[in-house]
Amino acid sequence: MVIDLKPIYDAEGQSVELDYRVSEERLGEIKGCVLEDFSVKGKVYNRAGIVHLNFSAAFTLKAECDRCLKPFDRDYFFDFKHILVRTVNTDNDEYIVTQGDSIDVDELAVQDALLQIPTKLLCKEDCKGLCYICGADLNLGECGCER
Repeated sequence: MVIDLKPIYDAEGQSVELDYRVSEERLGEIKGCVLEDFSVKGKVYNRAGIVHLNFSAAFTLKAECDRCLKPFDRDYFFDFKHILVRTVNTDNDEYIVTQGDSIDVDELAVQDALLQIPTKLLCKEDCKGLCYICGADLNLGECGCER
């Protein structure tokens, strides 16, 4: 969803509510993982001349366990807060500099969410993985190999 920020930048007190799902087509563009049912709820608003973007992202991650290779689904929910500016004089990661007077909330929300996902994905916290000799799933029991 692309939002025109000009009316929000130019008028204190202006706001836009967000409540939508990111399209499956857009989610299909992501390389390396599968996200489903990605919803965004929040608000873009101008308070005292400062434009804020606050939103929550909820989605399901479809992944393979890094230890046992079984597929699993995990639901995530994250809250994000950003300050939007037209320009900034210094290199500062605290602000999001918008291109022109618009912002692609889909792109920002997905990027924010991907940065929150753990780098090691496990089907369960105590996953035992696979035997490095015979490849048996150690979550189902000992394999009998001499290790």
